[in-house]
Order: sequence, then structure tokens, then C-alpha cells
Amino acid sequence: MLEMFQYQFMVNAFLAGIMIALLAAFSGSFMVLRRYALLTETLAHSALVGVAVGILMGNNPVWMAVVAAVLSAWTIEYLRSFFHLYSDAILAIFLSGSLALAVIIVSLAGAFNSSLFSYLFGSILSVTREEVWTIFAVGIPALLLLGYYYKELYFIAYDEEVAKTSGIRVTMLNFMLVSIVAVIIALSIRIVGTLLIGALMVIPTVAALRYRLGFTSTVALSIVFALFSVIAGMMLSYLFSLPSGATIVLCVLAIFVISLVINRR
Repeated sequence: MLEMFQYQFMVNAFLAGIMIALLAAFSGSFMVLRRYALLTETLAHSALVGVAVGILMGNNPVWMAVVAAVLSAWTIEYLRSFFHLYSDAILAIFLSGSLALAVIIVSLAGAFNSSLFSYLFGSILSVTREEVWTIFAVGIPALLLLGYYYKELYFIAYDEEVAKTSGIRVTMLNFMLVSIVAVIIALSIRIVGTLLIGALMVIPTVAALRYRLGFTSTVALSIVFALFSVIAGMMLSYLFSLPSGATIVLCVLAIFVISLVINRR
């Protein structure tokens, strides 16, 4: 089993996967508590638009995905905060609109190719050392921000209106949170894939909530679930030549089912 680590691409895959698991589970905990889980899928489809534009124009698809996801996150939060539109309605509009736009751009680029396929379903074993450094360079500040504003973000997730009256800068923190989530998703689509990253951000938290622990313990448990799923998924992917992103998601789904059975009451 340990012989896999003699290959540089496996070392890159594990480093990138561990950081993505930490980021996804930590940020996803706040999104689930806010009933905002669908935002992850919406931003993943928005990031796909950036990938399609990058392929069409010959630019770096990852950075185009970051731009597209962040702009979408800001627009969604602006419409929710200042126009008081229903969150699920805004997300449904952006999800379907982004997917339609991505399909049109891809058709202009020619057709679906292997490069785009890797962004749809993930290709963690092809992650380069430069991409690992990028993920860590972005991921560490994101973790520090989430940790620094941990109590405020939890307060907002618990009751946004009370948080406003308590003097917390709710609007600023909301924009910060969705920006972090957007960047995480855009950087993760090479790891897990556009169609699967939402599961890695949501399912570990939902599984951890079944144990009815305190919020801090729930976040910690969701991180453990995400890390285990990524590590186990990559090992199974390497041993049995399975798609890495799909294998990781199946592992986290198995944890969710086990959590349901253990806590069926």
C-alpha cells in the first residue's frame, strides 16, 4: 500500500485532497446550518462556465473558474441581502442559467473533450505540484479567516437578524463566507469535479449532525469524515483504477449511511 507514495503524482494528490477536505468540511458546516447547501452546487456550475471560457479562449481554466464562481457568489449574496429574494429561488435561477451558459460556450469551443471531462468528474491524480502550492496558498488564509470569525459565523448561521442587532458585521461576513466557498469550489473541481464537489462540502456535515453533538464537535467530526473519505477514496481509486472523484463521494456516502443506521432514532 505504501509503495504508492513513491510516485510524485500520488503525493500531490494526497496533499491537495487533504487540504480540500479540510476546507470543504469546515466551510460546508456553516452552509448546511444556514440551509444554504444548494449554493455549493450552484457555484460549481458557475465555475464550470469559467472553465468553458478558459478552454475556449486558451487561458488557464482554473483561474477563470475562480473568477466566475466569485462573481456569481457576490451576485447571489447581493440579490439575497439587498433585494430580499428567496435563497432557493436565486440559487435555482443561477444553477440552471450557469449550466445553460456553460453548454453554449462548450458548443462554441467545439465539443466535450477530455480536458473538460476531467473538470466535470475530477482528476486528482493529474494534479501538479504547482496546483498543490496554489491550493495551500489559498487554503491556509481561508482556514485562518474561518477560524478567526468562527463565533460570528456560527451566530449568523443560528439567527442572522439577532446577529445584526448585536452589532456583528453580517453583510461583510456573509460576502466573505460565500467568497471563500466560491474559491474553494473553483480550486476543487480539478480534484473532485464540478458535479461532485457539492457532496464533499455537504454530506460530511449532514452525517456529523446525526450524532447530535455541539457545534464545534460537529465541525470536527465532519472534518474527520471528509479526510477519511478523501484518503480512502484515493487509495481505492489507485488500487482498483476507479475514477477518483466518484470514489471519494461514494466513501462519504457510505459514512452518511452508517451514521443514519447508528443514529436511526
